[in-house]
Amino acid sequence: MHVDITTLQDLSIFHHEEEQSAFHHLDFTHTNGGRDYLHYILSNTLDSIAEIEDSQRLIKKMMMVSAQWPATITNGTIMVIERFYDTPVDAYPPHPSVFNSFIYKLMNAGDYSLTRYSVEHFISFVQGYKKIVDLLGEIECRQLQTWIERVKQLLGRPSVQQMLEWKKEEKLSPLKALTFGVFLRHHFKHEAFELIDIYSRLDAYLSLALAFQKYKLCFPSFVETNTPFIEAEQLYHLQLDVPVSYNVSLNQEKNFLFLTGANMAGKSTFIKAVGICVYLAHIGMGVPAASMQLCLFEGLLSNIHVVDNILKGESYFFNEVQRIKSTIEKINDGKKWLILIDELFKGTNVQDAMKCSTVVIEGLLKMRNALFILSTHLYEIGDDLKKYNNIQFRYFETTVSDEQLVFSYQLKEGISNDRLGYLILKREGVVGMLEKL
Repeated sequence: MHVDITTLQDLSIFHHEEEQSAFHHLDFTHTNGGRDYLHYILSNTLDSIAEIEDSQRLIKKMMMVSAQWPATITNGTIMVIERFYDTPVDAYPPHPSVFNSFIYKLMNAGDYSLTRYSVEHFISFVQGYKKIVDLLGEIECRQLQTWIERVKQLLGRPSVQQMLEWKKEEKLSPLKALTFGVFLRHHFKHEAFELIDIYSRLDAYLSLALAFQKYKLCFPSFVETNTPFIEAEQLYHLQLDVPVSYNVSLNQEKNFLFLTGANMAGKSTFIKAVGICVYLAHIGMGVPAASMQLCLFEGLLSNIHVVDNILKGESYFFNEVQRIKSTIEKINDGKKWLILIDELFKGTNVQDAMKCSTVVIEGLLKMRNALFILSTHLYEIGDDLKKYNNIQFRYFETTVSDEQLVFSYQLKEGISNDRLGYLILKREGVVGMLEKL
């Protein structure tokens, strides 16, 4: 699924203030490598339903074993192993014996201490891996099975088998320490980093499994179809502590959702919630909803946080136009797209914005290959759009009680005509301040 950087930023999949990102909410990794691979997973959507379902099976498997996951492998253990390979040491005896190992310990105390310390951590590393292999048991996920089969091959090396048999209460003799050190440093370096890489992947998917359980997500169901559609019940925004859920139904017959409502009523949150759900579904992750069915989309594009460019002399409105132009060029290919637009043409006057918005919406309504959710303050243009049978009208209701705004965050059928800007200005004391000038 095609997703550009602008859309990832609009949906806060990643964010310069990390705590505001979806990545932060899904990050339960225990290692630096796991965190990096989680970032990779969230940066790359999958291209087929088969890949997505395989990823779902992987996460399900990790959920089954998460409570018994061994704590033997830590970020510190992996850092010790990596440092062992990066730190130069005096040459080991090519064939360690009791005598030359003792001499090496005596003459190269610092290097010997580093070697022994690193070997002990590597033993903990492979013993933890053995527990993971046993814990996973039978595997129905193609991707996970490939990784674990490779791990089994690497753990099957004779020297590694000796490490697996070593008991922690036994003292590691100089001969054993150097024998293992020679093996690891000269005969197992590439394999050691391969094991670390595979563990990073396991750690990342374990993180997704833990997030799935914490947020009580559900796995969406993908349907092979030539037409775009989304059917979701009780869909909500992942990052809200107390979210309001919505039912969403978009298909080729009703492929355009025209969304109105006052500022702060919930329009942007709703749009982002749908976008995040569709994006997570396409990386094989669970989604914040009670249930969800959808097609495999060719792309997901948003127009939410457009900015001007002072250095290029480009206005806010110009960049809005360029974003819409780019979107039309991409989706005019007959493939399935989801397009999210929040407050179209904010960068021009009301009359101009109404005319521009009407022209764009009427054009987009011709594209039945894509699904659209568009929010606007310009409720006046809604009446002229009712002649199109593929448009849905929804709004977020806002009421006023004792000059205080009351947001229900409930999605209702119809068009809002709320005009509450002055009330907000007055409630925040701006009107009173100006009257006293």
